[in-house]
Amino acid sequence: MSEKTKSTTLYPHPFSKAYWRDAAAELKDTRMLVIAALLTALRIALKPLAIPLGPQLSIQTAMLATALGAMIYGPVVAIPAAIISDTIGFMIYPTGDYFFPFVLTEIASTMIYALCLYRAKATPTRVMLSRFFICFLVNVVLQQLIFAWWYVYIGNPAKAKDQIMGMMTIARIFKNLCMFPIESVVLTLFLRFVMPVTRRAKLTYSSDTEMKFTTKQIVTLVVLFAVGVSSAVGYLYYRYNTTSRSADYTAAERVSNNHAMAEVVLDNTDEWDDQQVVCIVDSAYRGLFASETDYNVSVYVVDQEAFAAGQAADEKYSMDTLWAYSKSGPSKDKYQSLVKVAAAEIVKNEKTGEIVKCEVK
Repeated sequence: MSEKTKSTTLYPHPFSKAYWRDAAAELKDTRMLVIAALLTALRIALKPLAIPLGPQLSIQTAMLATALGAMIYGPVVAIPAAIISDTIGFMIYPTGDYFFPFVLTEIASTMIYALCLYRAKATPTRVMLSRFFICFLVNVVLQQLIFAWWYVYIGNPAKAKDQIMGMMTIARIFKNLCMFPIESVVLTLFLRFVMPVTRRAKLTYSSDTEMKFTTKQIVTLVVLFAVGVSSAVGYLYYRYNTTSRSADYTAAERVSNNHAMAEVVLDNTDEWDDQQVVCIVDSAYRGLFASETDYNVSVYVVDQEAFAAGQAADEKYSMDTLWAYSKSGPSKDKYQSLVKVAAAEIVKNEKTGEIVKCEVK
């Protein structure tokens, strides 16, 4: 589309035919499609990059490219951009099984940014609204519904029910309540920084002066930031006191901790000296500011006949397989090589490495 005939109208809201006509017209603008392709590529490249704030709390840098792109090319172009970003992003950075409906979260997030920022007077208030809707409608509601859908799809309706019932858990609300103001501040500052460039390039038409904070907005952001920080502390306190740290173990950490617990158990009993012992960490609780971790450990001995049968049937089946198990691993082992013989309660001082308590039952 020629720049001479292209509309530069700003709209107070997206509920008008003219707004959607201009948004659809972006599909005919070659320059805009090139910009959309470049920003989609940037969005994909930023997917694995995040600014960590705490356990499972981080600012996803791809958010910046997503919001900027949606502000420039609008809600119509946002849909194919989101689909391409999600699909190619998964191909390059696969995480778990691919389930196409998850693309709806990407589409919804991009659409919300577009509806709040495209052809509008961009203000910190609009940025905050976009993040609010994404944090709570997309992250808390839509994402959990799609997870439930996926569990039904793989034949686990009970898990799907649990997913729905747990949709409004305190931890999830705390997490999003924490991230909403922090991400709002970061995104507002980022857009304020790039808007003079996009305006000179005739990609956006709102004045960059509108992104300057008023006193009222500064107070609002400070209050929201304080709420975010206090919510983060509350979330972390809740998480550390109610969630086992073993749930966040990497594969390597699980193997290492299973071996470490086995050494502690064998140092405190000689009951299974003539057998091969494997210990599995069932749970590991440590408070937010605590130095001691309370481990609940299952003690198993290896059934040599079952283990040999497993090795004969599967060349990849080895002791490394057994040591990598989590709490549910032994029950899912089709060869049943591990026989539970005891449970242990172990308390370890993480600062000194001292074993404060080891009780084998």
